[in-house]
Amino acid sequence: MDTIMVLKFGGSSVADNRKLELVAKRITKIYDKGNRVVVVLSAQGKTTDKLINEAKELSNNVPSRELDALLSCGEQMSTAKLSILLNYMGYPSISLTGWQAGILTNNNNQNANIIKINTSRILKELNENKIVIITGFQGIDENLDITTLGRGGSDTTAIAIAAALHAKNCYIFSDVDGVYTADPNKIENAKKIENLSYEEMMQLSSEGAKVLHNRCVEIGEKFKIPIITKSTFNEEKGTVISDKIEENKVKSIIKKEVSRVSIIGNGIIRNFDLIKEIIDFIKKKNLELLNFEISETKISIVFKSIIDDENVRELHELIF
Repeated sequence: MDTIMVLKFGGSSVADNRKLELVAKRITKIYDKGNRVVVVLSAQGKTTDKLINEAKELSNNVPSRELDALLSCGEQMSTAKLSILLNYMGYPSISLTGWQAGILTNNNNQNANIIKINTSRILKELNENKIVIITGFQGIDENLDITTLGRGGSDTTAIAIAAALHAKNCYIFSDVDGVYTADPNKIENAKKIENLSYEEMMQLSSEGAKVLHNRCVEIGEKFKIPIITKSTFNEEKGTVISDKIEENKVKSIIKKEVSRVSIIGNGIIRNFDLIKEIIDFIKKKNLELLNFEISETKISIVFKSIIDDENVRELHELIF
């Protein structure tokens, strides 16, 4: 076994036991060809949202450290289940948490960045011909506290592991079979794109295309690892994201849902303390900005995605 294959499966791909069986068959098919296989999993279905909601039911001020400890459980459940299934099928496998896989991050809870990966445990298990199944979306910081990487973070886990292991490719499996010229769920005649450059994919991700985590594409470009997006549920050819530059042409159109929050009052442009408090609040909440404008009577903030009413309530309390 020489070639290391890194495969990532999203939440919709592992939503229940039936789908886990489909994932297991995909993995064993690749393993049977003589490849060494590393699998990265998301939490099953809407598990992460469920855990967030349950935490908010307990407290309106959940400590960031404890929230990450809670959210990491979703991926641990899916990886353990898959390992149980693969071992039952006769394929040696082992599940590893982020810290067991050597993933070290900074201490920015809910939006941590990977600093480095110690691959020794992963390689040890691969050398024993095991299928290694790793929790996506998480790692540990220098204090050995669990951290999470933010929405879509399992994509980033997968490409970071692929880079650390010098894998040839990184496969991202989901319920769609590639990147399209528009959202195929809304535009009937949307066409699949065979090849995209890293830059084009980063632009698509930043504008709301829910195919790949933006940081995943950045790492892929940095280490020149092609990212192949495919469907878990069919054998259709996917989309390859690489440094290949094709002819100049339009690739896709995206409609993005954003939140615009405005704060109004005379002379607001000179209220420097308030402006700083708002900026600090945005940083603390890890809210991604699309635009931030200040005029004589208004601060206008456009966020990259829909923010919930709880954030608006907390901002209101901060200001008033």
